[in-house]
Amino acid sequence: MHRSERLEEFKNSVNNKFNIYNSLFLNLPYQNIENVGMLIPLLMHQSDKGLKSGKNPQEILDAFFQNYANIDSEKDRIDFMFRIIQYVERQVVLYDSVEDAAFPSLQKHSKSLSIRDYFQLVDKNKSWDQIADKLSTFSARIVLTAHPTQFYTPAVLDIIGNLRSLILEDKINEIDLTLQQLGLTSLINSKKPTPLDEAKNIIHILRNVYYDAVGDLYAHIKESVGDNDFNNHNIMKLGFWPGGDRDGNPYVTAESTMDVANELRITLLKCYYHDLKKLQQKLTFREVQDLLAILRDKLYKSMFDADIAIEYDEIIQPLLEVRAILVEKYHSLYFKDLEHLIDKVKIFKTHFATLDIRQDHSIHKLTVETVLKKHGLISDSLDELTEEELVDLLLHKNFELKAEDFDEAIIKDTIKNISQLKTIQDKNGEEGCNRYAISNSEDIFSVLFVFGLFRWCGWESDKISFDIIPLFETMDGMDTSENTMKGLFSIPEYQAHLEQRNKKQTIMLGFSDGTKDGGYVKANWSIFKTKERLSAVCDQNDIKAIFFDGRGGPPARGGGKTHRFYAAQTKDIANNEIQLTIQGQTITSTYGTKEQFVHNCEQLLTAGLSNNIFGKENIITKESRELMEELSDLSFTKYDSLKQHPMFMSYLENMSTLKYYQKANIGSRPGKRGNKKKLELTDLRAISFVGSWSQLKQNVPGYFGIGTAIKTLKDQGRLQELKELFNEVPLFRALMLNSMMSLSKCYFELTSYMKEDKTYGEFWNILHNEYLLSKEMLLLISDFKILMEQEEVSRESIKIRENIVLPLLVIQQYALQKMSQGTEFADLYEKIVVRSLYGNINASRNSA
Repeated sequence: MHRSERLEEFKNSVNNKFNIYNSLFLNLPYQNIENVGMLIPLLMHQSDKGLKSGKNPQEILDAFFQNYANIDSEKDRIDFMFRIIQYVERQVVLYDSVEDAAFPSLQKHSKSLSIRDYFQLVDKNKSWDQIADKLSTFSARIVLTAHPTQFYTPAVLDIIGNLRSLILEDKINEIDLTLQQLGLTSLINSKKPTPLDEAKNIIHILRNVYYDAVGDLYAHIKESVGDNDFNNHNIMKLGFWPGGDRDGNPYVTAESTMDVANELRITLLKCYYHDLKKLQQKLTFREVQDLLAILRDKLYKSMFDADIAIEYDEIIQPLLEVRAILVEKYHSLYFKDLEHLIDKVKIFKTHFATLDIRQDHSIHKLTVETVLKKHGLISDSLDELTEEELVDLLLHKNFELKAEDFDEAIIKDTIKNISQLKTIQDKNGEEGCNRYAISNSEDIFSVLFVFGLFRWCGWESDKISFDIIPLFETMDGMDTSENTMKGLFSIPEYQAHLEQRNKKQTIMLGFSDGTKDGGYVKANWSIFKTKERLSAVCDQNDIKAIFFDGRGGPPARGGGKTHRFYAAQTKDIANNEIQLTIQGQTITSTYGTKEQFVHNCEQLLTAGLSNNIFGKENIITKESRELMEELSDLSFTKYDSLKQHPMFMSYLENMSTLKYYQKANIGSRPGKRGNKKKLELTDLRAISFVGSWSQLKQNVPGYFGIGTAIKTLKDQGRLQELKELFNEVPLFRALMLNSMMSLSKCYFELTSYMKEDKTYGEFWNILHNEYLLSKEMLLLISDFKILMEQEEVSRESIKIRENIVLPLLVIQQYALQKMSQGTEFADLYEKIVVRSLYGNINASRNSA
């Protein structure tokens, strides 16, 4: 089979270049780690050969130390393993840089269509008005989260960016110098980051990548439309969770929320100041100089004092005046440069990114209960009130809450935070903070508790300038969501609230916890059906539904190929706006450079537009729906049996890296909700849950149950139906292709020693058998010969990344084995496990 042009380009610009620079890197003379780099390729080869022949990690490494490294003492072996980890971590950084540098050239050989490509496909006589109308109102919102899989410091991100630029120019001497810098720069946090630290890391990317990238994307869209008056500055919006997402994170406080809001605004003003300074060097004309100088002075003062806020009008009006003067008196000189800045100001205003607030429903319930007890309206519990009585209190009873009047910290902070949100809006503009999401929403009170707390914290009912967003993330929550929204829409006061929010209702759906709860197929199919039902409910009540998808990086958490997912939606799902979270490594791996950001945002927009305008309408027939339902139920039954297995949680706790996630200084948030001594699945964070399976190279949440479900129907003689479902229903195809990605990253040979374990051997075999069956069945219904057959570049990238971290994986399992056997160096082995998490997470780029 001949290599495609794109695969050939990948081989030249990624594979070959990485091998060259990696050879250079592995031979650098770092202090105290001589010869380690030269032994890494040998260790990789011995690990691969050993695992394939059935040896376990301990046998492989003991033989390597004895036969190749000549290291006898256990302490020296441990030191050597730490050095290997340091090298491999940096190999991953180097590979990231090489692959990012190759992105523009690879896209030239891509089949994906840009917005301009789409426009060229449109017959203007028939559908141009339609696309212009849709473009004028449509938007996509990517919301940047700080979930604990994104931990590169700004210093390391700068090195990656510098390496990327040098690689593009093949500046070998400077690459050599930068690789030395990389080798001596710490890749990990010395202490656990605070929410503000997390926010600053992401704001670094906002300032150095997204500020220009969003502006360039908007200019590209305007140029592609061919209309200089194109005026949809909301077509690409940024959201922000660090510092606002307090769900399960006790370290996010009212103070940190305010600090992050200030940091966002001040950083944006610095960007404006920098652009204005460059513009002044061009607009040297007498009648505009004073206007620009006054604006520059205002920006300067606001940049260094969080208490001096500058309003949007104070920025935009002088620029509009300068534009008019430029046209009238100075021949429109440098008009395009000025217009570019004006567009940026209209896009970002004074907020940069919208700071979302998120909290769990249980905290609002506790707060309301505490308030009502304090005022003598209940003696102990909300259960004392009828539903009608509680609704009446939330909508009509007036209190003046003050945080200092309460003792419990979480109650004080909840009240203090809601009370300060108006101040954030005054400084950053309403768009700076106007969304409040409620985790674990399951009834109308999820929303009404927040509505009531806003009222009691000083907001007038008809002036609550916030979208209150229920987050349905469990199977129960999704099952009851239709009745929840019907109930809310029947309340006149809530209808009035929506009226002043432009008759829009944002609804969030959680892929991560949904998958943890219901398994891969069940969760995705349930979310799809929930969107259809909620779209109908909103439509019946003359409300525009906007769905906000809580998607993680890997397929097991709703990730995978995003464009493919959104292009597979049907006409029965509201398509007013695309909103999704960007989590963990996907912030840098999918949107980390200007070129990547523009390309992937275009893909989001074209996916949304295609559902209305281009191509064949996605329709799922009654027969296909019934088949999807059967697959969903069969898959869930298999997954649920795994969850109910007596060894399920024990296996994760004792055979995976689950308990070590919390010990890594990756994110500020605890690894689980609550403080129960016995770990329960419901308390477990989806990130550490999915991530632990990823570290084992078993990726269970991304496929478990699929093989059994497909085989059951195949054995009923329905293989042809399944093949037609794969070929004709884009949603099913998207889910199966994403699952193939999860299967491609599995490597059960790494843990095959566990099948001999007296306690967990049977359980390991259950996992392995379903992996083999799922792989076999997906290849059968797709008629593929190998997994990801039609995604050759992604497949090759995964293969290279998995090879890079293979020594790390073997070292990690070796350390776990040694600890299970008892050793005087248990503390050091634990540190090895914790350190090995970093490189493995980064190499996968969407591992958790």
